[in-house]
Amino acid sequence: MMWSMEVHMSDTTEQSMDVLDDWLKTEKGIDPKDAPRLQKLLAETPLQEVIALVERHNAVRAALALRLLPRQRSIEVFDALDSAHQADLIDELGNAEVFEFFDELDPDDRVSLLDELPAEIADRLLRSLDKDERDVTGVVLGYPKGSIGRRMSPQVPQIYPEMTVVEALARVRETADELETIYTLPVTRKDRRLVGVISFRTLFTARGNRLVEDLMSDPVFAYAHDDAEETARWFMPLDFLAMPIVDESRRLVGILMWDDAADILEEEDTEDSARSGGTEALQQPYMSTPLLKLVRSRIVWLLVLAVSALLTVKVLDSFEDTLAAAVVLSLFIPLLTGTGGNTGNQAATTVTRALALGDVRSKDFIQVLWRELRVGLVLGSMLGALGFILATFVYGLDIGIVIGLTLLLICTMSATVGGLMPILAKTIGADPAVFSNPFISTFCDATGLIIYFLIATSVLGL
Repeated sequence: MMWSMEVHMSDTTEQSMDVLDDWLKTEKGIDPKDAPRLQKLLAETPLQEVIALVERHNAVRAALALRLLPRQRSIEVFDALDSAHQADLIDELGNAEVFEFFDELDPDDRVSLLDELPAEIADRLLRSLDKDERDVTGVVLGYPKGSIGRRMSPQVPQIYPEMTVVEALARVRETADELETIYTLPVTRKDRRLVGVISFRTLFTARGNRLVEDLMSDPVFAYAHDDAEETARWFMPLDFLAMPIVDESRRLVGILMWDDAADILEEEDTEDSARSGGTEALQQPYMSTPLLKLVRSRIVWLLVLAVSALLTVKVLDSFEDTLAAAVVLSLFIPLLTGTGGNTGNQAATTVTRALALGDVRSKDFIQVLWRELRVGLVLGSMLGALGFILATFVYGLDIGIVIGLTLLLICTMSATVGGLMPILAKTIGADPAVFSNPFISTFCDATGLIIYFLIATSVLGL
């Protein structure tokens, strides 16, 4: 009976979503007669489904849905959207709605949204805040982009080691509405210098007359100017709910939440994945991304790859006489370039991921070179042996030797280069993902063809 009820509720929700989705796709706008029914459907639809619905539609249609939602629910939906999608919505929402949504965001979320907006709009939104909210947002804005200070919450309680448990609990109770978390509490001296952390559970279960300094533990913390991705990488496995953020003098300036660290890693992994595929990350759901944004995310990479591919054409042109003398060589070009590109991409992807996780550092250059050289040699030996056997059987011994040796050298070269390029990028301060698949494929194509034709010229006496 219960299962039947769940199925019925699920079917009802799905039907409501279909109705809402069809309505948002219409170009006629809202019929005033339909507004009450649509408001009722939106109010009854689970929050996660409403968020998914808004994410699937462009700013104009998403703004219509937000206006029909109850006030608190519309704020929750807006808060759950990616900052790029929020920025698109700013132009479609009225000033009153924008100011209200902006005021309800946490300081770090406000800063993420401000980074997506033109300067004049960002300034107008900042001026709409009251002085206290503007001040805490300004603290986060004061740190450089890409730093962990840019992603922290500056709202933390003032808990001192000489406080009793009763006093500390009273302080938390007074400020709880302003804080992003009360479960991990930094402990500081009067000059805000961090000396420890204490959990709310510890405070709640301790005797009221005990001192905080007797209950607190040594703090794990990060500096506000530390790189956001690197900090999130080492913080996440610790399984802490939050972590204090301090300045260069170890004075407390904010706190990093676990969910914010998870967001940082998701954004970075999405960006790396996109760049490995020769595009830029969209930073918002695909269906709500404007067409021109999709074009911009791809066109630069296509132009770069098109220009770099001219190198491959130049190599083929240089060996035109060799190809004319042995036309059969042209049959193997797709096989060899594909093998070289794939081998290099595999190595680059593996090392890029290892760099992101901290398994590999720039100083490991020689170790990575030696490992990938051996991996490429083994792979090349296996593929080369197979290529030699098949090519010899079909085209004769000479062609078999050419193909076998070429596969051996191409795999060795591609794996080595693919493994080293991300480290080189890291060393010069570039994004390792940028040096990954697209560029390595082009490099290995051109270099592989040179190796191929040089071996063919030598073996076949061309």
